[in-house]
Amino acid sequence: MSAAADAAMRWRVRLGYLLVFFFAWLARPSGPSILAGSAIAAAGLAVRAAAAGHLRKHEELATSGPYAYTRNPLYFGSALLVTGMMVAARSWILAALLALYFAVFYILVMRREEAELRAGYGAVYEEYAARVPLFFPSPAANQPATAGSAPRGFSREQYLRNREWQAAAGTLLVILFLWMKWKFF
Repeated sequence: MSAAADAAMRWRVRLGYLLVFFFAWLARPSGPSILAGSAIAAAGLAVRAAAAGHLRKHEELATSGPYAYTRNPLYFGSALLVTGMMVAARSWILAALLALYFAVFYILVMRREEAELRAGYGAVYEEYAARVPLFFPSPAANQPATAGSAPRGFSREQYLRNREWQAAAGTLLVILFLWMKWKFF
């Protein structure tokens, strides 16, 4: 990865904190926007939860569950989650800032992780990547598991081990904040 990409990765979290400030400041929620956004965010959380229940980081290549449809279901779920929060917040400026943030950083993160998976799994990953799209899910991608990887069912223990419950808790806090801002400010 280039020096510019490495520098961008170092700034990713710092800029994320700045975006939280802008979110709190620019959000103009309403009752209907909170309800609609919450529904979209819930879909994102469901995708993330399903992915986390199949992901055994640094142990094996995940190819089952949501990973049979997209190589990055956690990031796809995050995109849905953030889209839901933007709908709930009702701010086009904020939506544009977050879309730019995701477009820049998530592309870099996905490419970096893809290089690591190629290095770690070689031909097995190449075959998987040839039939499963990088980001947007494709029902056509769901084919038998890649040779050398074991199809697995959802594991509640794995979901907890991956600490995915934190995304749900954070989402609930954001929805509560938006509701309070709508009602009291």
